[in-house]
Amino acid sequence: MKLGVFAVLFGDKSLEEALDQVKDAGLEAVEIGTGGYPGNAHCNPAELLADEAKLAAFQQAFTERNIEISALSCHGNPLHPNQNISGQHHQQFEETVLLAEKIGVDTVVTFSGCPGESEYSQYPVWVTAAWPEDHPEVLEWQWQEKVIPYWKEQNDFAAQHNVRIAIEPHPGFVVYNNETALKLRDACGENIGVNFDPSHLYWQQMDPVANIKELGEHDALFHFHAKDTAIDPQNTAANGVLDTKPYSDELNRSWIFRTVGYGHGEEEWKRIISALQLVGYQGAVSIEHEDSLMSVEEGFQKAVAVLKKALIKEKVGEMWWA
Repeated sequence: MKLGVFAVLFGDKSLEEALDQVKDAGLEAVEIGTGGYPGNAHCNPAELLADEAKLAAFQQAFTERNIEISALSCHGNPLHPNQNISGQHHQQFEETVLLAEKIGVDTVVTFSGCPGESEYSQYPVWVTAAWPEDHPEVLEWQWQEKVIPYWKEQNDFAAQHNVRIAIEPHPGFVVYNNETALKLRDACGENIGVNFDPSHLYWQQMDPVANIKELGEHDALFHFHAKDTAIDPQNTAANGVLDTKPYSDELNRSWIFRTVGYGHGEEEWKRIISALQLVGYQGAVSIEHEDSLMSVEEGFQKAVAVLKKALIKEKVGEMWWA
């Protein structure tokens, strides 16, 4: 495994400045945003595909620093009922796949997306309960009429271009846990797998290690995000974890995203890294930063420190268990 980072952290820097910071931190891999919600500050696939000189300069920036691109990421909602949004996100996805093939990157990260409840919807509708009875009807319509047809086509498209699709499970989208991720894979094809982010599982009260092992059994673990979540016991006891308060309202939320090691300690992250090793994962551990209590620089450096310790322990053969 290689330690890396999702470079959207450094979106205010040039690509070269961002890569220099990554190299100075001793990291070996970078995940690059190409559109969707994270934006494309360092990589516009349409421009690079249309200009061989720009593409060569882009690749040279990584070669000079001996840094690998672990994935291209275009997290979006290609199933959005607003066709202006879904159309843009779909186009960015297709362009990202074509660019990945051209530069030899085998993984594209994105979301599954979420459609509306009917052909007349204006906004996505995420079903969270089996009752009232119209909820499962909506869910069935979404999967059969929108989700499966779209992702079957994208699975085939990616396969034609020798690229894997790493869907990141996230509440609010139709794929939000292992069960829905594997349902999508089973229905649409084996070029679809998972970009695993423990932070989205922690606040659903799931165990990342159990999920890693399950995905390993299905050869469905394609990429890994390193991000943490802190649960507030008092707020959770009072309100549960289905929290729609703004992320900026940290004091009153049931949970918030944190830097690696600040939601769960080092022993937990050693346990996660051990699980990745056990299932044979050889990809990048890509640091993501969404910690509203730390600056990007502080959060990045602290995550690097925690993960380097965990990865070093693995290299010398020590296994860690909860």
